Amino acid sequence: MTRLLLALMLAPMLAIAAPAAAVLPDEMLPDPAQEHRARAISKDLRCVVCQNQSIDDSDAPLARDLRLLVREQIAKGKSDAEVRDYVVARYGNFVLLKPPVEGDTLLLWAGPFAVLILGAIGIALWQRRKPATSSADAPLSEAERAELDRLR
Repeated sequence: MTRLLLALMLAPMLAIAAPAAAVLPDEMLPDPAQEHRARAISKDLRCVVCQNQSIDDSDAPLARDLRLLVREQIAKGKSDAEVRDYVVARYGNFVLLKPPVEGDTLLLWAGPFAVLILGAIGIALWQRRKPATSSADAPLSEAERAELDRLR
């Protein structure tokens, strides 16, 4: 009974944790090798609607269109690199989940480090402006000493 309850409690968590693949059966290529290539390419392409998911995982209509486009190119006999280049030519480097380091993607790669450095500089400047001594370090006045003696 305990195992059954445990299984019922864990089932929703496992369902959430399972990888979501949005590829529909009617999209799949009949050749398993080509389908495997299509899935590998799709995992590296960003859904331009969701922006944080690959087109392989996204349910967005545009992601479906991109998946079909990838499969169409593979069916034409294009190589993986040619398929990626075709998609990038149409949608730009933004469609890649790992865009190359180039002039137009430099902000994507350097942005987090710039924010981190600016934050560290801001904290350092804030710390320098803080008074060296706080009120807790100042000596007690006679009235404060008398109050402290009275409380003891």
